[in-house]
Amino acid sequence: MSEIEENILSALAYFDLFSYPLNRGEIYLFLPVKCEMNNFNYALNRLVNEQHIYRIEKFYSLRNDYSLIERRNKGNKHAAELMITARRVCSLLAKFPYVRGIGISGSLSKNFADAEADIDLFIITAKNRLWVARTFMHAFKKLTFLFNKQHYFCMNYYIDEQNLQIPEKNIYTATEVVTLIPLQGDVQFVDFFAANAWSRLFLPNNVMRVSRAKPEPKNWLKTGVEKMLNNKFGNWLDNHLWKTTAGRWDKKTASKKRNIKGQVMAMETGKHFAKPDPEDFQNKLIKRYQVSVANVVKENHHSLAN
Repeated sequence: MSEIEENILSALAYFDLFSYPLNRGEIYLFLPVKCEMNNFNYALNRLVNEQHIYRIEKFYSLRNDYSLIERRNKGNKHAAELMITARRVCSLLAKFPYVRGIGISGSLSKNFADAEADIDLFIITAKNRLWVARTFMHAFKKLTFLFNKQHYFCMNYYIDEQNLQIPEKNIYTATEVVTLIPLQGDVQFVDFFAANAWSRLFLPNNVMRVSRAKPEPKNWLKTGVEKMLNNKFGNWLDNHLWKTTAGRWDKKTASKKRNIKGQVMAMETGKHFAKPDPEDFQNKLIKRYQVSVANVVKENHHSLAN
């Protein structure tokens, strides 16, 4: 089996963890190596012809299962509908003090949403005011529970303008970076993508997108609150909110408190970031991916030998 064939299997194996078949163009974008298109097309067709992978309609998968195609088509349609709501949500939240940029992450950024999908939000805040911004936004989120709209406001990942580079560098974070959909904060996301050009080491065919986000909105309340807190008190308040919030989350994690999806609540915090604990999901996913790739390549090498 050629190197490019193994890399095609690796790309399909990653998305197979999410039961998500890919079309030809998507496979090419998520290859872990540079590849000439002619060589790629030849290898892909060979894998299909020898039944190492399956082509169903315009999609390719490790599994010969038409229900995966039905699931994807349905999820793509729902994602297009949910993006309308996501744009409204981001437009609203961008008006909060110290919010500089908002993008869509998670499954919705891959153009997929099932019936229970959340709107996962990636948020960039002003330097040294992440915890002030987060506190304002999560105070508002408490109100959304009254109307059962909390799943539209999953503010999972925060960074500030001083800390734009994602520290974990692996296939999972690279995929999240290149699929991120920026909606608010054009300048901020240009800087973010530049700071995370390392993702090309993992996905060299996936050219970093140019931000199409709207400029950061200004309003009298946002401007007024920021003027009030751009001082030593604001510095103290941000540090206080960071330490208080981190302490509460440490207690939740220690007690193994679970969210409505049954997942243990765990968050990693710092002065310039607040994010899901990598040990909780990210690292487990990467281990599953590595095992899957090893098994898929081994099985196909064995079938070729026979």
